[in-house]
Amino acid sequence: MTSAPSNIKPQTSNVALRIVDLFVGGVFIYAGAIKAHDPLRFAYDVDNYKILPWAVSVRLAFYLPWLEIVCGIALIFRFLYRGGLSILIALSLIFIGATVAAKARGLDITCGCFGHVSQHWSFPLHLAIDLAIFVPLAALLLIELFPKPAR
Repeated sequence: MTSAPSNIKPQTSNVALRIVDLFVGGVFIYAGAIKAHDPLRFAYDVDNYKILPWAVSVRLAFYLPWLEIVCGIALIFRFLYRGGLSILIALSLIFIGATVAAKARGLDITCGCFGHVSQHWSFPLHLAIDLAIFVPLAALLLIELFPKPAR
């Protein structure tokens, strides 16, 4: 009795990637929903960084949460996946850059990332959470762009 080569790929890595997709997508949906619930508060949080004019901060406060929600949904349902992933990576890099720039200028910022939950985060905690979100996003993009060849 000979056995034919199996066409079944190992599912362990696929399950792990789906868990990361669900987790990171869920984080952005949650963060976006909190900010969409109170866009004026979020506009003040954006303005605390002293990078943009008030009018731009207000516009971002109404637009950015919905972008995060849509991109989080893209990760979860894998619809327009690369686009959602790319946008979330860009947003994460912008958040990290803005946080570092604010700290370098001596600003005591209130992070609006997760609404009132994140109001009193220290700079190291804020940066650590931003990096903890960025790293899996970057890993997902690398895996998406350079998939492991099947054996």
